[in-house]
Amino acid sequence: MIRQLQQDRKQALKQGMRLGIGPGAAAFVLALSFGAEAVARDWGFGLPVLFSMFAFSGSAQFTLLTSLAGGSAVAAVISAVLINARYLVMSVALNESLRGGRLSRAIQAQALCDASFVVAHRNDGGYDIVRLIGASIPQWLLWVTGTAVGALTAPSPDLMHRLGLDVAFPAFFLILALDELRHSSRALLAALLGATIAAALLFVTTPSYALLGAIAAALLGVLPEKKGDPA
Repeated sequence: MIRQLQQDRKQALKQGMRLGIGPGAAAFVLALSFGAEAVARDWGFGLPVLFSMFAFSGSAQFTLLTSLAGGSAVAAVISAVLINARYLVMSVALNESLRGGRLSRAIQAQALCDASFVVAHRNDGGYDIVRLIGASIPQWLLWVTGTAVGALTAPSPDLMHRLGLDVAFPAFFLILALDELRHSSRALLAALLGATIAAALLFVTTPSYALLGAIAAALLGVLPEKKGDPA
């Protein structure tokens, strides 16, 4: 029994790593832009690489990078925290699938990122934590590597645009989202509700805050499921 459990976990880890390569490749391209932009703003080489190692969040890192250029450090940090508020909702959905004590659960949760969250979703509504960790490994490695390469080579935004690399990350995430929508009626409902909220908020605020408000639709994931409903 124990041996079978170990084999299942090893298989889930390998599967997660394999599924994480695609989003990781897209993250590498996005990290090139972050590394180049950080150097252009006089961050040097070491700081952006360390930032990518410990933050591992493209949205928060770009938000902080751009906010620091036009405002105070406090405003920049607050902006980065707000843009990552979606992880509060995601962590609520993930909580029931975590195992072990508080420290163990906290360590497992460090692997949470957008693409891995989608990859780890099971048909029963839970999440495969081993697969989540596996999917995050290549993404983290490629994100840090991309930042280092971008900081060293500093490719221009025009070059990234001409090669079509600036849309690589959204395209990969769209593929993951579409696959989730095909298998889950709840995910489809959340996506439609989120799009509606974002569209309404665009009339009164900026796109970034409209996107942040759309996260509220993800709260559908914490509602109890009816028997027989697809995950």
